[in-house]
Amino acid sequence: MSTVAMWWDPYRIEATVTRQFVCSHLLPDEISRLDLPLGFGDGLTDGTYWEWIDEKAKRIFLILSDLGVPDQIFGLIDDSWDDDDLPIPLDQIERLALTPTRDDKLEKKFYSRQYHYLLKFLEKGEHVIYGDPEVVPLNVDKRPGLNLNNAVDRVELPNRPGEAFSRRRIPVGPGPGFLTGEEFIYEINRAKNIENDHLASFFASYTHQGFAYVLFTLPSDFSLKSLLVNTPSSLKSLAKQDRRRLLMNWIHCLVDSLCYLHSRGLSHGNIKPSTILFNSDNHIFYADISRLSVEAIANTSDKSTFDKESYDYAAPEQWYRPSTSHSNLHRKSTLITSSASASTSSDNSSFSISRGGSENVTPASMLHSPTPALNPQAVDIFSLGCVILELLSFLMKRQTRNFASHRAAKHKSAGRGGAVLDSSFHKNIGQVESWMTGLAKEASKKDDQVFRGVAPMLQVVARMLSVVPHERPTAQEVEQYTYRILTENCQIAEPHCVHQYGDWDFGVGNLNIGRGEGFNISSKRHSGSARPGSRLAPYRPLSNDSIQERDMASSSSNSHFMQNARVSKVRSWQAHVYAGNNDGSPSINST
Repeated sequence: MSTVAMWWDPYRIEATVTRQFVCSHLLPDEISRLDLPLGFGDGLTDGTYWEWIDEKAKRIFLILSDLGVPDQIFGLIDDSWDDDDLPIPLDQIERLALTPTRDDKLEKKFYSRQYHYLLKFLEKGEHVIYGDPEVVPLNVDKRPGLNLNNAVDRVELPNRPGEAFSRRRIPVGPGPGFLTGEEFIYEINRAKNIENDHLASFFASYTHQGFAYVLFTLPSDFSLKSLLVNTPSSLKSLAKQDRRRLLMNWIHCLVDSLCYLHSRGLSHGNIKPSTILFNSDNHIFYADISRLSVEAIANTSDKSTFDKESYDYAAPEQWYRPSTSHSNLHRKSTLITSSASASTSSDNSSFSISRGGSENVTPASMLHSPTPALNPQAVDIFSLGCVILELLSFLMKRQTRNFASHRAAKHKSAGRGGAVLDSSFHKNIGQVESWMTGLAKEASKKDDQVFRGVAPMLQVVARMLSVVPHERPTAQEVEQYTYRILTENCQIAEPHCVHQYGDWDFGVGNLNIGRGEGFNISSKRHSGSARPGSRLAPYRPLSNDSIQERDMASSSSNSHFMQNARVSKVRSWQAHVYAGNNDGSPSINST
């Protein structure tokens, strides 16, 4: 923090204004007056000037000392002024008679300075309305190198030492791209109910001088998007094995946090490298999911700009319509494969991402199907699968730009000039499969035990990237599988974020985890029901934090749960699924 102000809370005021402090600001003859009886009351009170200061006027004495007129405390006491009279309106300060003749400049200083001793501190979960002259007790970090702008900055609160927050200025008002006052209050009330160690969470909010502000936990130093281009020193400085274990733990943390959201009937709706954040302590977390997010603020200025990153990591159903033969089915347990299919595969390092059980189902053929109801949680699973694949590629020291070029390779053709190639995951499933095959083969040649988890994790990713939404696993299934991969394959004894959100039985007892690169992913779902009572991993005891999160999730009523579920909407940029080109796709060269 560049500069730290002294904030006058009641404890500091009480501890500072002692008799010794008061005497240090007065002349000897003035000090002698402290023990004299008060000059008003006609002898009906036996109190002294010092007792009045000590019991009733410590704030007033501090203000007078700041203004260089501490001796005026005696006159104010004679007129019965005390701290309960603060704040004094500007047009009433003349009555204090601070100088023999009226001094407008000094009166204005008194008016503004009094608010430094009348602070209202921001507490967790609160919304504070500050008057225009009031002082908001926070310190803004203005160190060089931070990505600061007019809307977002990093702050610290004097009442929360050692913690940092991301402060965002929210445009509230009647203008285009602004939230109405009612919408702002709705969003902060909604954000209050979402709190997780790996999700930027609402802390407090306030309004001041015509602007609305929100404070979120976990200010970020980096994003996965920046990491894929330039590795920060906080990661480079780790030993190789520690860095590899950290990346695998990151995957589990992200999956576990998505379980938290989905268990509450919510979805993230905007998972991509730029919304996967981490700080200089290598703590990874999602950007928050509200309309108060940094991205939402940035997008209010120009909603017409095409967001290529969002498109590249979007689920296929957000840009074209899934086949009618699957649109009405419920999602079931999908992380099921047979030992036979793995052992009899002609190519043990090949991957097959499900297209819906039919070789004829293609993105183009889906365009003519009736519009289904979008499942936001299934969308999250696909996008997180893309992010996990990027992390595994980074683990294998593969460049993200090379991965993007590989995905777009089949769209390249001569004579098209500088047209932007379609490097999305959902339009290039075949290229994604071949990339995964290369990662699995390379991982099989590595000696470090951590790499034994790459191929099984790719198996999970393959199912997460299923073209048909209902064939994707749930977040809980992915978490259980990821935990087992980390503990059994990678030999990570204590993975980060071991939680249980609720008492689900995920029904993945038939899951077979391959320990090498040899496995094959079936393109058709298991049609039978999951075996009841089965669990992928044994019971894991809950930490205190886990119990608190579980209790927080279960304490919501059913009606509140359904209300949250109803407000889980797909982001505005996803509206292109029903707009834009006639086929619902963006204007990107895919020939």
